[in-house]
Amino acid sequence: MSLNLKTYTEHFTNPLYLESGRILEPYDITYETYGELNDEKSNVIVICHALTGSHHCAGIYENDKKAGWWDSFIGSGKAVDTDKYFVICTNVIGSCFGSTGPMSPQYPHHNPYRYKFPVITVKDMVKAQKILFDKLGIHNVYAIIGGSMGGMQALQFAISYPNFASKIISMATTHATQPWAIAFNKISQEAILKDPDFKEGYYESETIKQNGLSGMAVGRMAGYISFLSPESMQSKFGREYKNTDGLYELFGKFQVELFLEYNGYNFTKWFDPLSYLYITKAINIYDLSRGFDSLSEALQKVSSELHLMSFSNDLLFKNIEMKEISDTLTKIGNKNHTYIDIDSDYGHDAFLVEVDKFENYVKDILNG
Repeated sequence: MSLNLKTYTEHFTNPLYLESGRILEPYDITYETYGELNDEKSNVIVICHALTGSHHCAGIYENDKKAGWWDSFIGSGKAVDTDKYFVICTNVIGSCFGSTGPMSPQYPHHNPYRYKFPVITVKDMVKAQKILFDKLGIHNVYAIIGGSMGGMQALQFAISYPNFASKIISMATTHATQPWAIAFNKISQEAILKDPDFKEGYYESETIKQNGLSGMAVGRMAGYISFLSPESMQSKFGREYKNTDGLYELFGKFQVELFLEYNGYNFTKWFDPLSYLYITKAINIYDLSRGFDSLSEALQKVSSELHLMSFSNDLLFKNIEMKEISDTLTKIGNKNHTYIDIDSDYGHDAFLVEVDKFENYVKDILNG
């Protein structure tokens, strides 16, 4: 079967009322679909992306070499089987891949919002998606799946729209971002803000796309350390040294250094720095219990079948954070949830990289 990949942008003229009290209007949401919607509209699976992800979660565009970010997980015969399910993934508001974000033109002018863009939250991201699904005539979905910030969105759906999804699978995330993760984001934010080429937010996008932004690259390198683990770095790179560099050259490099440089500098050519600041802010202030007296009270809203998945060596969102959600659900008498800790040395990015470790588990959940 073909993946039937289609990309759309939907334009909204009604104001989006944000958690901060501000509004966004008008706004666009770019999204991608895979597979075929059945007549009852009962086979929809929503995929939520992480910090630097996009709506392009599977398949390959024409003239492109790189597949979507979860291509090993979504597709014909894969864990999320596009022969069976109609999969939809949106680019969150605030991001830089087509949905309205800080570099979008501020109506009625053509100048980008930049700092006039309002601070958005994970709850706002989810609200905008729900409005899109309503417009598409999708009022219930079979499942919502996401990891990291995508897992935050999945959990937020469970609380904000309790009757929307039959099943929710949330991976490698937390109920509220903890100081360890906020600290890594702080390094990225500072490195961007202090780079003279950032021009205090008044840079030209094209210039950054061409030249990159070294401050953002440095921040991204710090981020990468939190996505991996000492064990995965050991097995990936060990103490391998670049063959052509002398050991006693001051700037001679280990393979791990090359990896961080390559990924750090490459990243800045395709991800917008202001979007990075806005989305890390959304991650930092994410807290499922905001507006409730406690996490227990928030989780009492959950009526979907909820499946929680952590990874044993995740340094960014530790498995105990996921277990806390599960324990709290158990304590309030929720019998419709499961929790599993996947044995993995990879680190936080295991949810993207080690799909073989949990794909059968996901298939079982989806097959009921």
